This record gives sequence, structure tokens and C-alpha cells, in this order.
Amino acid sequence: MKAELVVDAKAMLGEGPCWDDREQKLYWVDIIGKTVHCYDPETGENQTLHVNAYVGCVVLKEDGGLLAGLQNGIFSIDMRTYERQFIDNPEQQKPENRFNDGKVDPSGRFWAGTMHIDGKQQEGALYRMGSDRKMHKVIDDISISNGLAWDIKQKIMYYIDTPTRKVAAFDYDPRTGKIANKRTAVIIPENEGYPDGMTIDAEGMIWVAHWDGARVSRWNPHKGEKLTEILFPVRCVTSCCFGGKELDELYVTTANDEWNDEAGGLFRVKTTVKGIASTRFR
Repeated sequence: MKAELVVDAKAMLGEGPCWDDREQKLYWVDIIGKTVHCYDPETGENQTLHVNAYVGCVVLKEDGGLLAGLQNGIFSIDMRTYERQFIDNPEQQKPENRFNDGKVDPSGRFWAGTMHIDGKQQEGALYRMGSDRKMHKVIDDISISNGLAWDIKQKIMYYIDTPTRKVAAFDYDPRTGKIANKRTAVIIPENEGYPDGMTIDAEGMIWVAHWDGARVSRWNPHKGEKLTEILFPVRCVTSCCFGGKELDELYVTTANDEWNDEAGGLFRVKTTVKGIASTRFR
């Protein structure tokens, strides 16, 4: 499996890829660049929307448009009119925090975590939002809230707090959204960087992007066993998701660095397994 650069974006901190299976387009963000991107693989065009705030993630909405986690809260964004609508900000009392990675669970709830903009430890939290459109705190004392994934049987949630170098697993109730029984599923070796964003494939294996590790690795989370890895020509690999018509293309975001011209670009990898379509917020 070989990484192909598809958008030489020079993003400062590319993150949060999310595949739209209806439009066959990929949404992703540049957190520090304060932009939301929409890549069309059919035309090669990469549309850019400036949102004037740090943007940690975007996810799809069932009724169209996006939800975005910005530094100043959760917003709904219409990519056709560029209109933004404020929804909630659970950390108004923490103006130096911002939202980071976020995903939608199998039941249509939006999950997103926060972190201090300077990386201060245990200043963040993980939140969950359902149909009441309010962010409810699920986990406290998080340092850098990152990757989220749910297994295909909808019984386990995987979660990354980057400095721990671990992928945690929780029992997950799709009916209520509650999680319990935290344990360690995967430990990232010290010489391979830090776990960042994450996705899961149709076989229940997780794919982890390595910040400062120049790779994406595939793991069996039930055994804590690495199955394979894809090396990248850039140091800071930030997140990944499956896309393409057959969901067999892994889109990978990266962050800028001073050592490589391709850093900050959006990459694509043709895989031998298929992923799972992104769930939409309901």
C-alpha cells in the first residue's frame, strides 16, 4: 500500500477527514489555518472555506450540511451558502481551550473532545451531543482529545488521548450512548510517535495515524496486535478515514513541518480492505 499525494495543500495542521458517500467528496480541516476543505476526487478540486476560528473537526448532518467543532463552540455550517449557526459551547469558561477531533456514533450522536491550545495537560474533556443539541461531558481530565471509532457490532467505543500513547476501549450502549469499563486496547511503541486520529474498517480492525511517527498503522484491537503499517514521506500524520465508491481508499491528513515539501498535504492510499461509511448526525 503506497501513499499518493492528492492535494498539496501545505496545511498548517490538516485533520479530521470525513467522507460524504452521497456526494462522493471528502471534507477535512486545517485547524491552525482556520479552514474547512472539500475535496472532489472526480475533478481534483479542493474547495476552501475560511471560518475565522480554530476548527478541530467537521461531521455530516442527516439533513445536509456540516457540524463543526470550533474554538468557540459547536456550529452548523451550510457549505452552499457559507452560513454558520451557533449550537452550543460547553467550555465558555475555558477560552484557552478548543475543540479537537470529533465523530458521529452509530446512533447519530456527535462526540467531540477539547484540549488547551498550548497543550497543557488534563485541561480538556470529551463531550457527547444528541437530539437535544447540548454537549454533555462524558470524560474529564483529558490532555489531547483525539481519535474516535465504534466497532461494527456497536458494542465497543475506541478513544485516544494522545499523550497516553494508548487506544482505550469502552463498553458502548448504542441506545443510550453511555460508555463504561475502560481498558487498554492498543499501546503505541515509543519509537513510533503518538496516536492521533483513527478509523475502523469493515473487519473491525482500527487504523491509527501517528503524530511524529510518519505512518498509519492497522491493529487488531482485541489482541493489541499490529497487523500492518503504511509509511509516509512526512513526519506528522494526523488522521485517516475510508472513502471512495467502494470505501477502499484511505484518505490521510498531515501537518506541516519544515523538513518536507509534501507535509500538510492530503494523501490517499488504495487498501485491500473496505471501511465503513461515515455516520451522519441525527
